[in-house]
Amino acid sequence: MSSAPPPSPSPSRSAGASRVRRLPLAGVLRPGRPSDIWFKPASSVAVATAIPNLTLLAIGRLDLVMYTMAGSFCALYTHNLPYAARARALAGVVLGMLASVGIALVAASLTTSAAALVAVGALLAAAQKTLCDATRIGPPGHLIFTFISSATLFAPQTIGQVPGHLALTLGAGAVAWLVGMAPALVRPHGPERRATARALRAAAAYAEASGPGRERARPAAAAAVHAAWQSLLATGARTAARRALERLVIRAEEALAAPSTADPDQLRSWAAGLRGTGAVPRPGGVRNEEDDELLGVEAELAAGADGAVKASLWRRIGPGSPLLPIALRTAVGCALAGYASLALGVGRPYWALVTAASLYQANVTLTWNRGVQRVVGNLVGVLAFAAIAPLAHLNHAALIVCCLALAFGAEALIGRNYWLGSVCVTPMALLVTEFARFQQPGELILDRVVDTFVGALLGIVAAIAVTNRRAADHIELAIDATDRARARAEQALASPTPATLRPARRGLTAALVDLRTAHDAAAGEWWQRALPEERVMAAEQAGHRTLAATVRGMEQGERVRV
Repeated sequence: MSSAPPPSPSPSRSAGASRVRRLPLAGVLRPGRPSDIWFKPASSVAVATAIPNLTLLAIGRLDLVMYTMAGSFCALYTHNLPYAARARALAGVVLGMLASVGIALVAASLTTSAAALVAVGALLAAAQKTLCDATRIGPPGHLIFTFISSATLFAPQTIGQVPGHLALTLGAGAVAWLVGMAPALVRPHGPERRATARALRAAAAYAEASGPGRERARPAAAAAVHAAWQSLLATGARTAARRALERLVIRAEEALAAPSTADPDQLRSWAAGLRGTGAVPRPGGVRNEEDDELLGVEAELAAGADGAVKASLWRRIGPGSPLLPIALRTAVGCALAGYASLALGVGRPYWALVTAASLYQANVTLTWNRGVQRVVGNLVGVLAFAAIAPLAHLNHAALIVCCLALAFGAEALIGRNYWLGSVCVTPMALLVTEFARFQQPGELILDRVVDTFVGALLGIVAAIAVTNRRAADHIELAIDATDRARARAEQALASPTPATLRPARRGLTAALVDLRTAHDAAAGEWWQRALPEERVMAAEQAGHRTLAATVRGMEQGERVRV
């Protein structure tokens, strides 16, 4: 049942020198498959924005749209979470937006120095990036927070106006919360059903693959199964529907552990059966009275969840966190972009700041990819703005309709490729500046193009200059964590019961997902030693062998009890 430990690293792979990787162009702009829930954030943000915007239009105060939009854009978040968890997370997003806008408004009311405001914006962007990555809120992550707070930094304020403007943000945020929670009335287990369906489809793809294709499909299948468990065990009572979904995730786990015996067509059939609001498909061979033992979700696991989350959050933002170099890149890049824009005399330096903030991904290579996508999307977007502006300038109602359509289009396209979404985001951002008064399109287009190039160029320069030499160290830590999780699973195999084996198996799955994430992040970094590729491969192979053994051990344990 046990697996051999990973071999010692080869000297040729563990020793190495700093390296510079090629920055790719091929495939960067290629559209991918859209998210299976793209329509949810798209429709949510349209509804959450329309309600306050039309209210302001009715009372003749569209100059306040910037403050309500801050709250409305919170409707873009948390659509992948179960509703009980979503209620808390979305409230946290609204409060985070309120804090960001509050800091920006107070700063704007206390100083008119553009240099000081750029510094505040850069620090805010770095903090927003770090917290969003640490809490794994997203998509769209930190970018919406940075866009809103940077824009409000350069909106003239007095300290007496701040409470009223924050009240508008909070009110629109409350509308966004209600919009985000509304689907629970119709499909209360919708997010869990979708997560389970993804796990089943990924397990089916893994089971029917062969050779190198199976090895490539395995990390995605393991990540999908892990995400399904996270969704099911996040919060809420273990209802009959949840227990039925857990049973299906167990079947996905079994396919991951023993792909040669899995039936991909059956897995896909179960996934298809999770659409809509009908009964959850029920695999054969399971009796109702066995549910508690089959699923093995023990009370003590739930009791320790909050502490584990807090410890995990501290590890992600504390000293030595892999997020800290990315935060430093964000602060430096945003500051450089903002000051360069000021030096060039551009009227809206926050556009350059936001462009730089939008680039930063897990490593230099992904940041470069995002830079190319941002530049292309913005250039096409300003052409779209030139075409849309005459229609939007007909009246304020037309302006609102154009913004709503662009917000919906951005979410519909951004999942296929970031540059496609930017084609809609760019004209929307330009139109937002016109709620107070209509402006000359040519001036807005020129400023946007200049700020796009300035922000992208200096953002990438900062990503290259601020090194992340500890990326390989994080792989070593992830390997050690995987080895410990594998040891716990093997210990549980000695006397397999649901109370010990299933939590150990989920822990090993999570460790393997984290190991693959750490490796992929480090693989695109510059200026670091060679990566321990052989140790990563050996740890992953040993871990997946142990996962397969836990499935066999659980089956044997069930047969003994029966």
